[in-house]
Amino acid sequence: MTDSLRDQLLGLGFKPAPKPERKSERKPERRPDPRRDAHKPAGKGGAHPKPGQGGKPRTPHGANKPRRSQEDIDLAKAYAIRAQREKDERIEAERVKQEEARVRREAKAKLETFLKDKSLNHADADIARHFPYGGKIKRIYVNAEQLKALNAGELGVVQQNGRYLLVTSAVLAEAESIFAPAVALKVDPDAPAEADPYADPQYQVPDDLVW
Repeated sequence: MTDSLRDQLLGLGFKPAPKPERKSERKPERRPDPRRDAHKPAGKGGAHPKPGQGGKPRTPHGANKPRRSQEDIDLAKAYAIRAQREKDERIEAERVKQEEARVRREAKAKLETFLKDKSLNHADADIARHFPYGGKIKRIYVNAEQLKALNAGELGVVQQNGRYLLVTSAVLAEAESIFAPAVALKVDPDAPAEADPYADPQYQVPDDLVW
């Protein structure tokens, strides 16, 4: 509509049409969603409450662990010291055992070398001379002359690898210095007769008796 036509209509008494009211641009309020709010953390803006602001204070790491008393610490140290001492003792005992075994092997090897060609055993000897050794009764065959010398302490018996060798008193003394456990029979002529009941030539044990 032009301005001249509008002016003519106003002159005839027509009123201008009212302008339509503009709707408010306010956004509609959002209704709370119970399902969404159920997963929303408590506190303002979903943030966790800080200690001292109505929320539960956080416990420092390890604060709930009971502190060990000095008595418990001392007891643990004592157990540790005792365990270490027992371990050291076992190690030392094993070391001593191995050392003794080594010395024994070396002594037996040395004795075997020393006794080479020094045995006085005779294949035709027929007198059994019995003697105690290693908790059992052992025997060696000698002739009458050897038996007399053996009972007088002029001869002796040495054990070597399960055999019993008749040797002189000098060889016996040297063998004893090398490896004393190998000395099977060493007669002391000054000892009373009851100290060695098998020294009596009349004391005979049947050869078919198993000892």
